[in-house]
Amino acid sequence: MRKLENSELERLSVEGFKAVEKTPLIVVLDNIRSLNNIGSVFRTSDAFRIEKIYLCGITATPPHKDIQKTALGSTESVAWAYAESTIELVQKLQADSVQVLSIEQAENTTMLDKFTPKPNQTYALVFGNEVKGVSQEVVNLSDGVIEIPQYGTKHSLNISVSCGVVLWDLFSKLN
Repeated sequence: MRKLENSELERLSVEGFKAVEKTPLIVVLDNIRSLNNIGSVFRTSDAFRIEKIYLCGITATPPHKDIQKTALGSTESVAWAYAESTIELVQKLQADSVQVLSIEQAENTTMLDKFTPKPNQTYALVFGNEVKGVSQEVVNLSDGVIEIPQYGTKHSLNISVSCGVVLWDLFSKLN
């Protein structure tokens, strides 16, 4: 078995990415501290043709060399915007008929493997701070909470890993 060269992967150009139909998923980063995590989320969002990323609160914005280090140029392909208040953004998205789901451990969560996305529904997925998670105020406003099942001794996954797991799962279910 031979590894494929990058030139054999038939990837979209940035212009092609911007023109192609997107997966009806929006990523909301709620006060993410690590620039490497932010870059990783951009790269994963590019891989699954995510509609948009919202960078909220203390979450840094491109261009920044530490975001670029892990984003590998995906800040140019994936649409993004900054919102100072995650709460106000959630309310605006809900007013636009977007269903907001926090990715968190909370009471009455739906486990990711049991969640079935509805066709023709856009979802905003809120990922929280590396230490504090999604703020309680945002969890309270959310239309639901999705939890990634975990079976080891640790209580959480890195935010960039969580994002990859959730986006892949929903992308697979939607396609």
